Amino acid sequence: MKKFEGTFVVTVTPMDSKEEIDSEALKNNVEYFIENKVHGIVVGGSTGEFVTLSIKEHKAIINDVVKQVNGRIPVIAGTAACSTNRVIELTEYAKNAGADGAMIVPPFYSKLNENELFEHFRTVAENVDIPIMLYNNPWTTKVDMQPSLIARLAEIENISYVKESTGDITRIWKILSLAGENITVFCGSDNIALESFIMGAKGWICVAANFIPKQVSRLYELACIERDFKKAQVLYKRLLPSLNFLEDTGKFAQLAKAGLEIVGRKAGPVRKPLLPATDKELQMFTTILNKIQQT
Repeated sequence: MKKFEGTFVVTVTPMDSKEEIDSEALKNNVEYFIENKVHGIVVGGSTGEFVTLSIKEHKAIINDVVKQVNGRIPVIAGTAACSTNRVIELTEYAKNAGADGAMIVPPFYSKLNENELFEHFRTVAENVDIPIMLYNNPWTTKVDMQPSLIARLAEIENISYVKESTGDITRIWKILSLAGENITVFCGSDNIALESFIMGAKGWICVAANFIPKQVSRLYELACIERDFKKAQVLYKRLLPSLNFLEDTGKFAQLAKAGLEIVGRKAGPVRKPLLPATDKELQMFTTILNKIQQT
């Protein structure tokens, strides 16, 4: 079983002008990510617009990415849904397709209490034997899994990871102090990555890895492998304008796709109801990325 650590790109789902999935572009982007030394790939995450995909489409992109990666780096499949049975179906499909793990955000329509959340994840974990990464993102789900709940869930054997996306840097040490070695924390907010590594995070689910994969992967290596925080800080300051722009606008799928196009890859439009970034945002973002590429 592969241990998940490092910078994992949460890949976009490329689409054509009719908002149909562009499988070839997805596979080509996988090669681009691997060539640029990402440590893993997440398919079917928020930036991959999973909420707009049919079950058939969701399964197809999981299958495409797993086959293209072919065991070279870990693949984590986003398998979230509002129904526990649907999550089990997607997670079982991901396992059978060859995914190395599943990333699951809480059901995002019903306002579940802590016991309902616990039973949801427990049921999935007991039905599908695959490493599970909890995904705590209260900004989109309106559900905030507290450190105490995460520690409780981490006692379940195959719940071993959490993507922490509250933006609250103190959550990392709170989770680790309660769960200890039962859990590995991944940073889920692009503009607190270095701070998260310092606080004990061992990985980063990264939107910016779509368009600056080499740089964000190198940041993890400097901070967590080489422990050279001086060099890490220099690199981080170079990258922060792009990371802050993502977080400040909240247009993760739009800007990740735009960023890929800026660096010469295919990504296409976002699927409605999302609308593309504005011309002003694209102009600002292009300027930011060009400056990063030049330094």
